[in-house]
Amino acid sequence: MKTTFIVNPTAGNGTSLKRWEKFKEKLDFTYVVHMTTSPKHATELAKECAKSGEHQLLIAFGGDGTAHEVIEGVLDCPNCIVGVVGAGSGNDFGRGFPSFHQAEEVNMYVQSQGKTIEMDIGYVVTSQQSFTFVNNAGIGFDAYVAYQVNKSPVKKILNKFNLGKLAYTFFVMKTLFTFKRFTLTVESSNQSQTFEKVWFATISNQPYFGGGMKISPKSNPADGKIEITLVHHLSRIKLLLVFASVFFGKHTSFNEVHQLSTTTFKLTTNESVYRHTDGEYANQTIPNVADEFTVQSKKWQITSILAT
Repeated sequence: MKTTFIVNPTAGNGTSLKRWEKFKEKLDFTYVVHMTTSPKHATELAKECAKSGEHQLLIAFGGDGTAHEVIEGVLDCPNCIVGVVGAGSGNDFGRGFPSFHQAEEVNMYVQSQGKTIEMDIGYVVTSQQSFTFVNNAGIGFDAYVAYQVNKSPVKKILNKFNLGKLAYTFFVMKTLFTFKRFTLTVESSNQSQTFEKVWFATISNQPYFGGGMKISPKSNPADGKIEITLVHHLSRIKLLLVFASVFFGKHTSFNEVHQLSTTTFKLTTNESVYRHTDGEYANQTIPNVADEFTVQSKKWQITSILAT
C-alpha cells in the first residue's frame, strides 16, 4: 500500500513543521511527502493522489483544516484511506475520530495493512454555493468567534507559547458583550420551529468543537445522522455558564439548549448571520433564505488505529 504524507508546515503557527522533522526520523517504511503551500492545496494534492487509482494511505499532518482538506479530496475514492496526525492548535478532529499520535503507531498500521472505518460527511447547501464539513458547521455566535480567531494575530501569539486553545476562549469573552442575537427557523423532516433571541446553532457530525468543547455528546460520525445544538433566550452571563459546562458535555441540562438529531436540517435566519464549516469562515446567511445542512454516509475511509 502506497503511503503519502500531506504536511501543512504552517499549522500550529509553524510547530507542525518542527514536529514533522522529528516524526519522520522514526518512520521505518517508504513513503512520499508533499508540503502544502496555500489554502486548499491539501485538497488538490489529495485529488491528484486519488486519480492514480492506487490503493493508498493518505496521512494529513497538520491541524483540523488540513484533515478537512485531505478528506474533501478523497470523497468517494474506494482505494483511499485517510490517516491523521494532529499538529495544529485545536485538534478537535482527533477527539472525535481515530488519529495517530506517534510515528510507531503509523509504522504498525502500515506493516499490518490495518483495518478501516467508513465515515460520514456533512454538507451545507446555500442558494449561492455549497460546503463540506467533517466535524461541525454552524451559524451565529460560534461562527463569528471562529471568524475572529482565524483572522486575528492573537492566535499566532498564543501558539508560540503552546496556548493556541485559549484563542477561542479569548474571543468568546470578547464577543459576548457585543453579539446581536437573531431569530432562527429550524425545519426537519417532521417539524418546523422558530426560536427567538438565538445565540448560535451548531450542526455536528462528531462531538467536539472549539478546542475541546463537547458541544454534541451523542454525535457519531459513522451513524448517518447529524445533530443540531441550538442556544437561545440566555442572558450574557448565563451563556458563560453554558460555555463552561460544554467542556464536560453538561450544557444539555439547560432549558435554553435544544438538541435534535436527523439527516437534514433547513435553517432560516431573519438577518445576515456569520456561518462556519469546521471552524472556517463560510460567508453569511441571506435573510429569509434557507440553508440546508445534511449528511451522507460512507463517503470516505479512515484508519482504525491499533493499540501499541
